Amino acid sequence: MTPVLRTEHLEFIPYRPEDEDAFVSLLRNAEVCRWMGQDLVPEPQIRTLFKAILTEVYPKEIFDVWGLWLDGAYAGHAEVKRTGNVDGHELIAALVPEFWGRGLGSEVARGLIRYAGDELGLKEVYGLVGAENTPSLAMCERLGARYLRDSVDEDGSVAKVMVISTADVR
Repeated sequence: MTPVLRTEHLEFIPYRPEDEDAFVSLLRNAEVCRWMGQDLVPEPQIRTLFKAILTEVYPKEIFDVWGLWLDGAYAGHAEVKRTGNVDGHELIAALVPEFWGRGLGSEVARGLIRYAGDELGLKEVYGLVGAENTPSLAMCERLGARYLRDSVDEDGSVAKVMVISTADVR
């Protein structure tokens, strides 16, 4: 079961039905989708995805996924899960643009890395960062992540595959 996590400023809370509109708003933001390396999809598709989190992901414990909260305001989204992108677990995070530039991305990453090491027993975790996402690549460097390779999507977009030891972030 996905637990509640806390970092210095953020609460990682498993999604609740009442969080649907915040989730949809985040994933309907073109700038957020651009940096996440995903297409902007229709709202009904995002609502279906949200419902699947509540009815499939959580009950079947498929992976861990949270809404991020700062002082009661929805600040973003975070996941730790196996993907086809890497041979291991990938960290996925997106912040609401109003929360960009405050150091919260690093706080989210540290919280996810600690959780992956301490609770899931993982030795390392991965992240895919858009090659043009200079702020996130700089954050990865500050956290001690190492570049592994480029991943080229069907549309030609490039993401940097980064890896970090869970022992390196405390």
